[in-house]
Amino acid sequence: MCGIVGFTGEHPAAPILLDGLSKLEYRGYDSAGLAVRDGSALAEVVKATGKLRNLAEKIDNGSALPGSCGIGHTRWATHGEPTQINAHPHVSGNATGSASGPVESDVVGVHNGIIENYEDLKAKLTRHGYQFYSDTDTEILIKLVDYYYKKYKIGPIDAINRMMVRVRGSYALALMFKDYPGEIYAARKDSPLIIGISEGETYLASDVPALLKYTRNVYYIDNLQSVRLIPGEAHFFDLNGDEVEMPVTEITWNAEAAEKDGFEHFMIKEIHEQPKAVRDTLNSLIKEDRIDLSGTGLTDDILRDTDSIHIVACGSAWHVGMASQYILEDLTEVPVRVELASEFRYRKLLLSEHALVIVISQSGETADSLAALREAKAKGARTMGIVNVIGSTIAREADHVLYTLAGPEIAVATTKAYSAQLAAMYAFAVELGSVHGKISSEMYAYYIQELLAIPDKISRTLEDKERIQWFAAKFSHAHDIFFIGRGVDYAISLEGSLKMKEISYIHSEAYAAGEMKHGTISLIENNTLVIGVLTQKDLLEKTISNMKECKARGAYLMGLTSYGNYSVEDSVNFTIYVPKADPHFIGSLAVIPLQLLGYYTSVARGLDVDKPRNLAKSVTVE
Repeated sequence: MCGIVGFTGEHPAAPILLDGLSKLEYRGYDSAGLAVRDGSALAEVVKATGKLRNLAEKIDNGSALPGSCGIGHTRWATHGEPTQINAHPHVSGNATGSASGPVESDVVGVHNGIIENYEDLKAKLTRHGYQFYSDTDTEILIKLVDYYYKKYKIGPIDAINRMMVRVRGSYALALMFKDYPGEIYAARKDSPLIIGISEGETYLASDVPALLKYTRNVYYIDNLQSVRLIPGEAHFFDLNGDEVEMPVTEITWNAEAAEKDGFEHFMIKEIHEQPKAVRDTLNSLIKEDRIDLSGTGLTDDILRDTDSIHIVACGSAWHVGMASQYILEDLTEVPVRVELASEFRYRKLLLSEHALVIVISQSGETADSLAALREAKAKGARTMGIVNVIGSTIAREADHVLYTLAGPEIAVATTKAYSAQLAAMYAFAVELGSVHGKISSEMYAYYIQELLAIPDKISRTLEDKERIQWFAAKFSHAHDIFFIGRGVDYAISLEGSLKMKEISYIHSEAYAAGEMKHGTISLIENNTLVIGVLTQKDLLEKTISNMKECKARGAYLMGLTSYGNYSVEDSVNFTIYVPKADPHFIGSLAVIPLQLLGYYTSVARGLDVDKPRNLAKSVTVE
């Protein structure tokens, strides 16, 4: 949600800021703006609604905006409509900042997050003579810093720290002060911010892709920390104003990994990167035909002591948890509960002292998942994060962390991160089952072989994409699509349905196949598309029976199964096959055609595949 960039150094800031914002477009936004200083008291503020190109045109791609220190922002409207007045940056002055132009203001800033007590703060500031030109909570935040800065005659860090103590909510904040030209100040609570340093220049961003062109050495600002940025340096401070040392993290993937590389969209590129993402993740965990979890800090004693598992996540990561539940319980006989992170902390948590809470998040910054992690830790539970971003907040705060190696994922609709998470959970399940004595040495070796075969089988599955493209075009004007399955197939149906609805805007739902006759079947009309996921051989006949009930009411049936189950063709109108695989792991293959179906349906409808409306890549506010 929203994107923040900052730069201070020797080069012109505006082109660098625009480039950084372009790398953060996947986060979702409805307006954009920059503020740049050229060493004088004036900050040149430029804002525009709509796409980033509208902002770039205003400033001739940056050349019309001189100065080597600046901040930029892409806004996703929360408080206030998406207008130029509400666009960031915002300023501390009473009558300025409503439009583009030179601004002589003590504080200029951008913000990502939501301030919960903004009404109380606004009333306080109004009593002290502040006036407000926008409908945003951000303007209140900027003016609160200005208020403390002037009232107590203190420096920027102390003013920011006073603000952090007073504010409730989440935020990533970047500020420039008139009295400190060439410097940027930043702070965060629950919303990510990273710093990059390279040869006398300093960069600030919400996410890694904005910095990769300039540096791979980054610092993650910790929660409730502030930072002073000057050319080539970053100084971190705690809430007491004491300077603290922060570790540097090296980003291992390069800038080219965040480019389309000849593909029409990031999503289709990332679909094709899944064999590598899964292979890299599995190779990081499987060493000499054994699963090695030592990198997570999970010892055999800890695994043996685990008597229950709670998987907590949002969106597609929750679907990974749903699939993993069936596999974990079957292979380990350890009870598993899968929780929506947004609900987890709002009920009474019954966690045993031997429970393991697994939090899954691609970004490692998902607000609800992070809050659930903290709640679990507060209850004394052992926690593990499965994340894709090294140094992210969940990775730092969890007791244990298992990194997936999917690389950067730019498209809003996740594909390769989902597959890498699923592969990680497979490996974890097999090792836990072995430690608990539920998997023999022969079966352990078999499962290792099956896991290592998944990447090549995904590649083979991708070879059938032309048939899926044809089928997607045929049903691109559908009004309703239903995905059904049982067991693991139901979990995969959930992800297939989400892919369809989030990028094609076609109403789609996933149901456990046996539940269709408990109400949903009343929605079936002539040519309603019903997609059955049919990879679990023991459950295949029952699901086909449910599909036939839909067909009797006019539905058009698509079956997704594995090679060998050729009888499916006798019952459905269109069949897609995936390679044979162990039934525990075949979900990694079955999800591929469903991703492709969602993608090609969106393309056929002429939609913006990578940036679907109303959605953002990382949900870092509640």
